[in-house]
Amino acid sequence: MINVVRSLVFYAGYFFAMLISGVLFLPIAPFLPLSGRYRLLNLYNHFLMVWFRVACGVRYDIQGRHLIPDGPCVIQANHQCEWETVFLQVMKPPVCTVLKKELLRIPIFGWALRLLRPISLDRSKPARALKQVLTQGVARLGTGLSVLIFPEGTRVDPGVRKRYNKSGSVVACRAGVPVLPVAHNAGERWPGRHWVKQPGVLRVRIGAPIETHGRTPDEVVAEVEGWIESQLQEISEVPRPLKR
Repeated sequence: MINVVRSLVFYAGYFFAMLISGVLFLPIAPFLPLSGRYRLLNLYNHFLMVWFRVACGVRYDIQGRHLIPDGPCVIQANHQCEWETVFLQVMKPPVCTVLKKELLRIPIFGWALRLLRPISLDRSKPARALKQVLTQGVARLGTGLSVLIFPEGTRVDPGVRKRYNKSGSVVACRAGVPVLPVAHNAGERWPGRHWVKQPGVLRVRIGAPIETHGRTPDEVVAEVEGWIESQLQEISEVPRPLKR
């Protein structure tokens, strides 16, 4: 019962903060340069990080921040819930996120996303979506933005394993930038398919940048998957399945 109450309190703050951001920040953001726009709108993500910890009894164990490169990179992480999309925005700003275009239609949240120049994809047209990721991803990296791509392509529940897509590694290889791997167990604290949050330790492991020069995308994505899965074996409370 206590987790239900905590979750209700959390969502009250969640939506209140979204409303305040929409009223105070959205009217100003379009008139700012991208860097200033990002700093302003990212205040909401900083608040959620703190509010989730306080309201839901979660402790963060984040290791490897010192390994984050100064320059642009392609961030690849396992995808379990909404929490990592928030964390990865504050981990290395500014970052361009590859996401499904439906998210841009959500009031306030989607409007703010549009202002941050994401790469929005139509999943009903996979060939076109892949081309879009490759061309726009390389272009964004060329402007100094990092790019966030979830190699699993969609949310995957803890204890479930999905084949990694190599599009992020292709972008990194073409742009000549490193891949920054990130592993976490956020779905055990913030379930992707249920609104009730769970207290406990939320663990994040940030890996050393994986170089792409002189390597093929297949080699890079294999190293990314191997590293993330090895970390999940250590930090997950739900047993990991073997690779199919």
